[in-house]
Amino acid sequence: MTAIHGKLVPELGVSDWTASVRFYRDVLGFRVRYERPEEGFAYLALGVAEIMIDQLDRGRTFDDGHRPAAHPFGRGVNLQIEVDGIAPLVTSLARAGWPLYLDVEERWYRRDDVEVGNRQFAVADPDGYLLRFFENMGERSPRDQTAGDPANTEGLLQ
Repeated sequence: MTAIHGKLVPELGVSDWTASVRFYRDVLGFRVRYERPEEGFAYLALGVAEIMIDQLDRGRTFDDGHRPAAHPFGRGVNLQIEVDGIAPLVTSLARAGWPLYLDVEERWYRRDDVEVGNRQFAVADPDGYLLRFFENMGERSPRDQTAGDPANTEGLLQ
C-alpha cells in the first residue's frame, strides 16, 4: 500500500462537505483517497498534492476559537498547488461556471540568483479558501527578459 500522508497536508474546515467534495472531485479532478461521510471528512489528492476537508460541527470541531467564523474562510492564506498543466483546470472551471479569483498569468519570481516561472491562476473554493494552481515554466537568468512578459497572458492556454 502506498503512503497516504504527505509531509504537510492542510485540513480545511468546510461549511458543506458534500458541496466541497463535489467541487474538489468533479470540477478540479482531485481523487478521494478515503472518506468518512458520517464525520464529513475526506482525504483528497491531485497528483502529489494532498488536502483534507472536514465538515464544521460534525466529527472533530475546533470550537475553542480556532475555527472559521465567517465566509470567506482562510483569509490571508492561499494554497499553491503544482500541476503538470493548468489548461484542463481552467477549462473545467469555466465549464462549471466557476469564476477565477486571479486570472491566468505568467509570473517570474526571484530565487537567489535565478528567476523561476509560474503559469498560474487562483480560484476560491465553496468556502472561500484560495487555491493557486501553477505549472512550472522553468528558470531563467534575472537579466533574460525574453522568456516572457509577466503582464502578457494572451495565448497561455493554447
